[in-house]
Amino acid sequence: MSYLDNIRTFVRVYELGSMSAAGRDLRISPAVTSSRISQLEDHLSVRLFQRTTRSLTPTEQGKAFYSGACEILESVDNAEAQVVSITDNPKGALFVAAPLGVGRRLIAPQVPAFLKAYPEVSVRLRLTDRKVDLTTEGLDLAFFLGQPEDSTLRIRKIADVERVLCAAPDYIAARGNPVSGEALVTDRHECLNLRFPGAPEFQWRLMTPEGPKRFAVTGRYESDDGDVLIDWALAGQGIVLKPIFEVADHLRAGRLVPVATATPPEPIQMACLFTHRKRCPAVLKHLDSGLWCVGLVLGEVAAKVGFEAFPTSPPRGFKAAGRRASPGRPTARRFGFCCAEQMG
Repeated sequence: MSYLDNIRTFVRVYELGSMSAAGRDLRISPAVTSSRISQLEDHLSVRLFQRTTRSLTPTEQGKAFYSGACEILESVDNAEAQVVSITDNPKGALFVAAPLGVGRRLIAPQVPAFLKAYPEVSVRLRLTDRKVDLTTEGLDLAFFLGQPEDSTLRIRKIADVERVLCAAPDYIAARGNPVSGEALVTDRHECLNLRFPGAPEFQWRLMTPEGPKRFAVTGRYESDDGDVLIDWALAGQGIVLKPIFEVADHLRAGRLVPVATATPPEPIQMACLFTHRKRCPAVLKHLDSGLWCVGLVLGEVAAKVGFEAFPTSPPRGFKAAGRRASPGRPTARRFGFCCAEQMG
């Protein structure tokens, strides 16, 4: 497998533009990374990268080899997947990213059962509220809230997530309970914002009798960690816009109270994003039951706090978490969520 290892290393160096970054991604030392590239160059009798002390640039030969190298890896992965599908015993590693709230509350709790069902699979879970790049960061799939920008990727929708504007009783006692988005702006309420480079939502999109409308809210509190915003809201420092599942316990306990209910937030899409290149297709095929579980959890949470629940009818042949779903090709109807091959 050494030649394949060399090709895999070349692909990651090409995509990440760095020997050290590729080594970290593949969990090998910089020396091994450099050695594999050198072995590949010796085998091909060409230089694949131009190296300087500050940069690493693919040569024309390197650019030409990249597309063929990707095809080789895909062919090998697909061949392995065919064998795995016969034995129904997926193996491999999954590198998964998710927003902090989604990852902590919905994805991470399902990982142990998933790994128990598939003992030859390993999972690396990266949690961040920042935007991620599947290709450059070597991710197999990424859960997200909202609308992705990259139309070259594939998306599998899980649910439309209900959201809520809420604040602590102490904040409402001090500043009043705004009835609508207009009041948020005119009364200059302290709105707690999720901000980071490239953040898509600098205004709050709320539902009005005339349809969705953006409100330019203001506030002195900003963070790139969504849980920090919840902590500030609990401390009475302002109003937070959150998916219901992230604040459900606080709503039930009365620690947070819905506000501006005349103009509730527009629901936001939760989906799973993955590339066309199938780095671990056999494992991805078996994720559908877990994705459906996420949608079910969302519905249960919404129902418990008095909001409209999501569809929760289990797909035919579905088995509880920790067990394998019935064999067969996954379909949108079977798993109870919308599946699309392109951006909506």
